[in-house]
Amino acid sequence: MRFEGKTAIITGAAGGMGAEEARLFARKSARVVISDMSDDLGQGVVDETNAAAGESRYIHTYVSSESAWVSMVDQTLDKFGGLDILVNNAGLSPFLVSDNDDVDAWQPLMDVNLKSVCLGCRTVIPWMKKAGGGSIVNISSIGGITGHYGGHPGYFAAKSGVRAFTKSMAFKHGPDGIRINSVHPGVMPQMRSAVHIGSLESYNLAFERLIGLTPLRRRGSS
Repeated sequence: MRFEGKTAIITGAAGGMGAEEARLFARKSARVVISDMSDDLGQGVVDETNAAAGESRYIHTYVSSESAWVSMVDQTLDKFGGLDILVNNAGLSPFLVSDNDDVDAWQPLMDVNLKSVCLGCRTVIPWMKKAGGGSIVNISSIGGITGHYGGHPGYFAAKSGVRAFTKSMAFKHGPDGIRINSVHPGVMPQMRSAVHIGSLESYNLAFERLIGLTPLRRRGSS
């Protein structure tokens, strides 16, 4: 991976996959903007990556707000003078609420898991076009392809939308030199927003059954 001299924004980077992505990019000499709403955790990732390698900074961002995206991109350009990579990683868990039929949960799941991806692409693409190209990676889920029996269906609907949105944007902006791809992780550790998983015993049992359906019989690691 050729990240030297590149600037990347990673959303949801205060923990989990986002933090690992930030560490990887920093080790490869990228300048990394760590975007999240968990300020202490986010600054901790900045301190860690700056101590090891690279140059990072933290920006508090509510990713479903268009003005927040504009502010983050402006701050990135002011700090680093360019923007080459966006990783739309921020998301809410399908276990955000206990009632999987909860209508009120649909909007935050759509806002953070899908709308934020649209806003991120919409905000950074003009700058990437001016620069002659760039790369966008949208984190979807295997559940966005297959669906799932556990968790709120709004999560899987949003992740499916990420997949379709990515394809359409890739077709549109490929001629501009902008690569846009989606990644669909399988069984991963629970997200920080997974607060309603039921009893730990029943959750672990369901989790083990799910892992048993995977080709390698193991979960991913962030």
